[in-house]
Amino acid sequence: MRVLLVNMPWSPIDLPSLALGILKRSVDERVPGATAEVLHANLAFTDWITERTEFTGDDYEYYALSSYFMGCGDWVFSSALYDDPNWRDEEFTATMTGKLKAPRMKMTRDLHRIVPEFVEMIARQVVASEPDVVGFTSTFQQNTAALACARRVKELAPHLVTVMGGANCDGEQGAAVHRNFAFVDHVVRGEGEAAFPALLTALTEKTPLDDIPGLCHRDATGKSVANSMATKPLPPAAILPPDYSGYFERLAASVARNWVEPKLVVEGARGCWWGEKHHCTFCGLNGSFMEFRSKSPDTFYDEIMDLARRHRVLDMYVVDNILDMRYLTTVLPRIIDSGYDLRLHIEIKANMKRSQLRTLAEAGLIYVQPGIESLNSRVLDLMDKGVSGCQNVRMLRDGAETGLSVAWNYLHGFPGESAEDYDPVIAQIPALEHLDPPVDLSARIAIERFSPYFERPELGFTGLRPEGHYRFTYDLPEEELYGMAYVFEAPARGIDEPTVKTLNAALADWRKHHTDARLTHDDHGDRIVLVSRRRTFSWHAMELTDPFELAVFRLLDQPHSVQALLRKAAARVPAPARDETQVQELLDSWIALGIVFADAGQYVHIAPAAVNEDLLRLDFMRHIHAADADPASVAQDGTGVPEPA
Repeated sequence: MRVLLVNMPWSPIDLPSLALGILKRSVDERVPGATAEVLHANLAFTDWITERTEFTGDDYEYYALSSYFMGCGDWVFSSALYDDPNWRDEEFTATMTGKLKAPRMKMTRDLHRIVPEFVEMIARQVVASEPDVVGFTSTFQQNTAALACARRVKELAPHLVTVMGGANCDGEQGAAVHRNFAFVDHVVRGEGEAAFPALLTALTEKTPLDDIPGLCHRDATGKSVANSMATKPLPPAAILPPDYSGYFERLAASVARNWVEPKLVVEGARGCWWGEKHHCTFCGLNGSFMEFRSKSPDTFYDEIMDLARRHRVLDMYVVDNILDMRYLTTVLPRIIDSGYDLRLHIEIKANMKRSQLRTLAEAGLIYVQPGIESLNSRVLDLMDKGVSGCQNVRMLRDGAETGLSVAWNYLHGFPGESAEDYDPVIAQIPALEHLDPPVDLSARIAIERFSPYFERPELGFTGLRPEGHYRFTYDLPEEELYGMAYVFEAPARGIDEPTVKTLNAALADWRKHHTDARLTHDDHGDRIVLVSRRRTFSWHAMELTDPFELAVFRLLDQPHSVQALLRKAAARVPAPARDETQVQELLDSWIALGIVFADAGQYVHIAPAAVNEDLLRLDFMRHIHAADADPASVAQDGTGVPEPA
């Protein structure tokens, strides 16, 4: 059996598909007599479109990611899905006028008119390769492109078996896809490593499909049948490493090679250990299974090293929703000692200790996403995040000190929040301009399928409807759109627009002035020297010499209340005695100077230690062990990847 796995636009072009890499290996290793290949149609699209339009890598990123909540990427390929180059052009234009700038509107409509030609080309290429089964993965804005290609493949070669899977096919979404698009023979819902090989085996042996968990198929009458979802997640040992054969060779032959630095995708764990106990109210990740499970440290380390050696690429995305804390003392020290100058991106929890962050940095995990989302404790409680505003600020400070680039989003729109939750944060944002700002302005939360806000209307959101872009993309009734949708419309909750405007003005200034801002401290034992270069503060250098003030500042390395500061500082410096009023006055003066952040009765200082943290990020922070590597073992192409033994 020959299986062709297709990765349509708008899958990211700077990294291979983890899903298809895993499925390729699962077919090759677990289905006797079957082989799988991957067609990188997303890369083919970059070559095809640049021959016809002034299309850039930034344009691709926009349709792949930036416009996700507006659905622009999916609407582009809806013309191919419905075989109409003018498919709902008027509805799209009317809805998006005022939301898209004129050049983006023109490009989107132009793409919409011409992409049916691309889908025709890819479909004919698929048929010409004579597979027995064609599998399409669908994540983010990949759905209409995958459906359009499946439709045309089925028209050209009705005997070919078409299968869809991926994040857009989880749970009810996959059942809705199967019900509404008859040219999709099967939909694999949930984890595919077991279900997809089982489907292929059943097709080969002509055995019933009813026992394959999560599978959607059709009975003898053509009616869509959705098998029950799996009751347990795959154990870690069953999660295969990906096979990325062909991606890097295809990228090297594509115009996309001039747009991106290629990255590998690695996976150590699935689920979320925090979400098992406290599911963040707005989070729709881990639809099928929240249960956290991770690969053994030896297995994960070996997979990372094998991929680095095989593909000679050092940039890696670790796609785990949250870091397995065991890896801090198992996998990461081995990476530090390996001599490999890896550059890793990962999601972590915001309350990690500085020593733990330093381990991340030394292992090459210099891009971290700690899920900060807010700097106010009350709003964070509404999210059920399990961290405080001061802990999130401490993360930003310690990230700067250890050389980590902290990527985070600011969110608003939570039921129960008020302007009073935001005003103190807004007032203190100018003091934070030396720390990493959010990646964009604050965004009102989207209601995502599988999130507590979606599943539990008592939390504040009722009367949900699919986002508007589903209605101008698909020709389906409302109830079927509801089944397919991942993002939903809901009445605005939380703060009003004047507060949003004030917050975003402060965040915009933070982003604008961050590069030039600086605040550091240097502890000399008998004195602490602070240096500041921030636009709203006139002072540039100051010293703390009073023993009690030195003790308080050092204690503020971690969030403390006034009472705790007084008790601990008095134990360190017993005379002269201070009272709560004096400690409060000291803290108020430090807030005015912009060296302390306050939230919910807690205080934390915001001055990273003066360790040339900016220099740590140059050249993606080549960690100390790279300097000790044996020159004879280092690759000659300058990648820093040791040659295989």
